[in-house]
Amino acid sequence: MPPPTFLAVDIGTGTQDVYLLRSGLSPENGFKLVMPSATMILRGRIQRATRNREAVLLAGVTMGGGPCAWAAEDHVRAGLPLMATPDAARTFNDDLDLVEHEMGVRIVSEDEAGALEKYTRIELRDFDWNALRAGFAAFDHDLRPAAIGVAVFDHGAAPPGTSDRQFRFDYLESRIRQANRLSAFAYRAGEVPVSLSRLQAVVDSAGDLDAPLVVMDTAPAAVLGALLDPRLKARARQMVVNVGNFHTLAFRLGPGGIEGAFEHHTGLLTQASLEAYLKAFADGSLTHQAVFGDMGHGALVLDSSPLLLGAGDDVPAVTGPRRSLLEGSALQPYFAAPLGDMMLTGCYGLLQAMADLLPEAAPAISSSFRRETADRAPWDVDG
Repeated sequence: MPPPTFLAVDIGTGTQDVYLLRSGLSPENGFKLVMPSATMILRGRIQRATRNREAVLLAGVTMGGGPCAWAAEDHVRAGLPLMATPDAARTFNDDLDLVEHEMGVRIVSEDEAGALEKYTRIELRDFDWNALRAGFAAFDHDLRPAAIGVAVFDHGAAPPGTSDRQFRFDYLESRIRQANRLSAFAYRAGEVPVSLSRLQAVVDSAGDLDAPLVVMDTAPAAVLGALLDPRLKARARQMVVNVGNFHTLAFRLGPGGIEGAFEHHTGLLTQASLEAYLKAFADGSLTHQAVFGDMGHGALVLDSSPLLLGAGDDVPAVTGPRRSLLEGSALQPYFAAPLGDMMLTGCYGLLQAMADLLPEAAPAISSSFRRETADRAPWDVDG
């Protein structure tokens, strides 16, 4: 019987990063894929339909928007029919009236969708288990993990009249106050809050998996994974910044756990403005109103004792696909690379959260990251 494996899938805007931890071996001997994200795949499918002048039906579940939403808008602007079932349409906005009347997407019921035989049907989902199994099978690996983790960014389904930015940050703050640890942003499949519609959609679309499923928010997963970097492990207090394609989320961390959080839209930040925010975050003066008023999500400071950014080990640690925003910064950031691989930072964090939520998986996952098996070679393990 080969040792158990654990699958982590970190789904962003540009890429989905896939890592299979093979317990009994060092983490470097795990299997890795960095592939197009689900929304980029859907973008390409919609664009092909637009070029071919095809009527399109979007079905499936709520998933990440951005690129696929822009392709949908272009399809409608080209004068071509675009239908969507309610769950699929919520990919673009939770307000279906807005999707129908401002985007021009016609909302149809599941029954109506079944009758649209002449439409090109495109299924929406973030997590495609069958595609992953087929990909690994192409390399003669039968993918049968003992547990699966999937990370996506979830704004949450804000009630009508409530700012989705405020709703998102209220959620972050509530989780920090309830359970002051980064793994608090991960859930077992049956425990996802109703308001987290995208995480729940991952659970719903995963199908009948023969393994426990954990879902998590991408940004806390990336920060948790960054902490595996040896330089970060040695720090008592620190700031870790995940500069994602759409969102930038920073955490202040100390011996007592999370000391604060700050989130903004990456596209609205310059190096100078991000530096200013991080300095204020470090000295404890950053306010929620300042960030929210600048079209960001917000800020929370629980411990205002200052961090001296730019001074030795107190420089901010940075990860994420747009970390170059801080290249050459006066803050002298440290670009974290846990196990030498920045692209898998979110997967590593997701695995640590899985170990926290799944007691049965904890020994195998934790021993791998503690390098208790680092002296073994792949051919020393069956399978």
